[in-house]
Amino acid sequence: MEQSRDFVKEFWEKIKEKGYKITSQRKYIIDVFLKLGGHVSAEDIFEEIKRKSKKDTQAKRIGIATIYRTLKILKNLGLASERDFGDGRVRYEVSSEHHDHLICKECGLTIEFMDEEIEQKQKYVAQKYGFLLVSHRHELIGICPNCLKKKSET
Repeated sequence: MEQSRDFVKEFWEKIKEKGYKITSQRKYIIDVFLKLGGHVSAEDIFEEIKRKSKKDTQAKRIGIATIYRTLKILKNLGLASERDFGDGRVRYEVSSEHHDHLICKECGLTIEFMDEEIEQKQKYVAQKYGFLLVSHRHELIGICPNCLKKKSET
């Protein structure tokens, strides 16, 4: 998912504004994170950087610990959201408008969706039980059409 230039510029300005140094390694990691888009793990970023390191000597010097630290900074700044879909790998996505997820338990396919009826129902349930709703996470876990098709073929 390629981000717009304005978005990327605002992203970097927020990092500078909070006093973080923009090292060449951090810049490289963040650029890969933004280009990959979606829900990516530190390992996904590391694999992409390793793939690029065949052509780019700068990429060879980036370790997994640096990627984890950089993702933590992005999370702390509110620029990235951390997601745990229960498969043992924490994933990150660029912080954006609220959305929910459909997750395939077979292949990990993750689909983002927003449904106003569900949002209203959640508010209703919270109010019914006297809760002040401050946040929520809605994940529907199942099997995607492709995995269902593969299962039926075997």
